[in-house]
This record gives sequence, C-alpha cells and structure tokens, in this order.
Amino acid sequence: MQPTVSLVVGAESVVQALGTVDTTTIGLLSAELASRAQFGWAITIHIIFATISVGLAPFLVYFVYKELRTGEERYARLRKFWTKLFALGFIMGTVTGIPMSFLFGMNFASFSEVAGELIGGPLSFEAQMAFFLEAVFLGVLLFGRERVSKLVYFFSAVMVAVGAWLSAFWILVVNSWMQTPRGYEMVADGELAIAQLTDPMAAFFNPRMSWMYLHTTLSAVLTVSLLIAGIAAYFVWKHRDSEVWATALKVAVVVLLITSMMQVVHGDLYAGHVEETQPQKFAAMEAHYETGAADLHIIAVPTELESFTDPRADNLYTISIPYLASFLASGGDPSAEITGLNDFEYESPPVAWVFWSFRIMVGLGFLFVLLGLWGGYRLWRGGLTDDTRYLQSLMLASPLGFVAVITGWYVAEIGRQPWIIQGELTTAEGVSPALSATEATATLLVFIIGYLLLLGVFLYAFGRLIRKEARRDETAVDRQDRSDQPEVTADD
Repeated sequence: MQPTVSLVVGAESVVQALGTVDTTTIGLLSAELASRAQFGWAITIHIIFATISVGLAPFLVYFVYKELRTGEERYARLRKFWTKLFALGFIMGTVTGIPMSFLFGMNFASFSEVAGELIGGPLSFEAQMAFFLEAVFLGVLLFGRERVSKLVYFFSAVMVAVGAWLSAFWILVVNSWMQTPRGYEMVADGELAIAQLTDPMAAFFNPRMSWMYLHTTLSAVLTVSLLIAGIAAYFVWKHRDSEVWATALKVAVVVLLITSMMQVVHGDLYAGHVEETQPQKFAAMEAHYETGAADLHIIAVPTELESFTDPRADNLYTISIPYLASFLASGGDPSAEITGLNDFEYESPPVAWVFWSFRIMVGLGFLFVLLGLWGGYRLWRGGLTDDTRYLQSLMLASPLGFVAVITGWYVAEIGRQPWIIQGELTTAEGVSPALSATEATATLLVFIIGYLLLLGVFLYAFGRLIRKEARRDETAVDRQDRSDQPEVTADD
C-alpha cells in the first residue's frame, strides 16, 4: 500500500532503490514491488482529486456566502466556476478511488485478512457517511440556486464541505492507524494472527491521527489557494480590469499567506512526532546513517550519479545547519542522539525516495511562504493586480502545490517501509500469497495507462472550463468598455 510511482518499470537502479526484491520470476518486478507500485500510482493520481475536494470546499462556502449576502455578480461567477471544478474533481476522485478498494483484496489480501476488523469500519463510514453526504448536497449546489431558498442553498454548501473533510477524516483514520497502531490486540485465528479491535477511540484517534489530519487538510487548502491564485492571476494578467478575478486573487493570496506559514510551523512540530514514533523514517528523511547528533540539510545537491539512488553525506554537496535535526526532533536539545539507519534491526526504507521527496516538499513549502509574503506585501501596499512579475510567478507556481502534496505523501508512506502495519506486519507479509509477478506487473501497466488517460480527461475538461470562462470574461470586459464610452446623440 505504498504510494511508489514506477514509470520506469524494469530499470535496475529503481528496483534497487525501492528495496531488495526477487525479480527473477519474469525479469521485471516481483509481486510485492508491482503491488506497491500499483497502489502507489493509483494514489498519486487519486490524491490530486482528493486534494481539490478538500481544499476547494471552504472556498465554495465563502463564495456562496458572499453571493447570498451581497447579491454581487462577481461572487456568483466565482461560485459557478469553482463549483464546476469541484464537481469535476469529485467525479474523477470517485472513478480513481473505487479501484483502490479492490486492490486491498487483489494485491494485499493477507493485509486485509489481518487488519480487516480495524480498517473495514472506517472505510465503510467514509463511503456511507461522507461520500453520499457530499454527493447529495453537491447536486443541490450545482442545480438548486434558483430552486431552493438561500438558507437551504448555503446549508448545501456547508454540507458539501463537511462531506469532503469527513471523507478525509475516515481515510486518514485508516492510514494513521497503520502508522501508529493502537486500540487492538493480536489474536490467533487458526494459523493466522489477526488484529482484533479492543478500543475504537484509541484506534481511531491514535497518536498520528491529529498530526496527519491537520497536515493533510492544511496542505489541501494551501494547494487550492495556489491553484485559485494562479488561475486568477492568468485572467487578471489578460484583463487588468476584471473585478471578478481580482476578487478571487485577493482571497487566494490571503489564504496562501496564512496556510503556508501555518504549515511551516506545523511541519516543524510534526517532524518531532515522527522521530518519536517512527525514528527509522526520520533517519531516512535526512539520510542519517550513523547514530549521533544530526544536522539538517537545507540544500542537498548530488555530486555523482550514485547520489540519486543512494544519498549519503559523502556523496552530496550540502548546506546544512549543524545539530538542527537533533534540535527539531527533540524539541530543543541540539545534542540529542538520533538513531542512524545502520543501527535499526529491520531493513531501511527506500532512502532515496524518502530523502529527495522530503527535500522537494520542504523546499516548495518555503517557496509558498515567499509567494504568500510577496502577495501580502503587494496587497497591503496596493497594486496587487498591477505586479506583472508576481502574476506570472503565481501562474508558474499554481500546480506546485500538488507536487508538494504528492511528495509529502511519499515521505509518509514509503518512509514506513518495510512495514504495512508499523511493528506488526511487513509489506511482504501483507501481499496476496496467490498473486504472481506476471499478474501484478500486467495490472500495474493497465493501471498506469488507465489512470494517465483519466488524468488527461480531467486536464482536457478543466482546460475547456478555463477557456469558456476566458470568453465570458472578455465579453464582460467588452461590455464594460462600451458602457464607459459617452453616449452618441443626433446632435453629435
């Protein structure tokens, strides 16, 4: 169940970087590695649409509220545009999410058998409680503006947001339990030991849950604020007098400033929790092999090809802050001892994936802070819509939030290798015993092609939505220009 992308299937360096696996069966991938890559690829695409749903929900509530309260056309247009994108993301999220449920049974049957009692309930709650709530009220939000009262319409927007965030909650209950399992005991079931639920509250609100939920929802809102800012910047760049998109730009910049700074603070605290509960993952995040005080690598540049697949202190050019990793992990002690990867009993996670993904995620996080501060300054001083360089920067940065979300997910999931349930069940033990390497690799290729097609469909539909809005914006600007011209009379 690891989100590991494998677009270069069969490349020996990638196979080695992902761990020691038996690839002799067909010369490509083992059943374990192909299953991990298949689930990982599905999540890589699916998380884009999940992020849109969770991150866009509060914006929809705001735009609906402002439209109903002020009656202004600019908020109506923003509500219509972003509701359509939300609906598109919801549909694509459903299509890409349903197959992942089947992967539990097809690729990870042993894991499902061991943990079924713990994961079955939350996944069922997600479908019955969150998905249907979101689906029902989304219909009202799309088609009910002129058919229901203002109060009912606003309530529908709130319920859509609640459904999206509730869906994230139940999914993260499952994932966080796999990271820090609590509220269960292992009992014998014939020859198999299965996890039996003993304390639902301890299992659902395990030590990782609150950290992961806040980090994920903040990331989603930050990512969507970047997306809105980028699209708004594009329309404002084309038509500086576009009141509709100037409004969207201001709202997005404010949210970007707040969420980016919150995420930096929370991410710092989160790292300490990871070191406490998953020290092997923390060591992989910094490629820390020898036990002792650890530096924090602010910048790491490979000095040789091997550095990409095996990052170590002696093959990287780094700009580091001495002892800062120890300081952050311990909550203030720069001399705190951090256990190195060489001293763990079990095999290390794929260090290259974790190390570089962490660098990308953190680097982008600080870039978002800079963009937020830049925009906040321009908003405070005036002239936000006149700063061409800032508008262009937002357009270029608009998809980078999704990159940060995906790489952050890689750190969380790949970093807990070799465990599928931390400390209880390894990924190798969780794979379906009857699954062959040929079957797993073949379905992996099908998933890669299928999900790429789905992503292409989404991008095409989203592009059409933007082009349609651009034509509408040009029409509105032309109409405004004509209204500003002096009336021509017969005397003239």
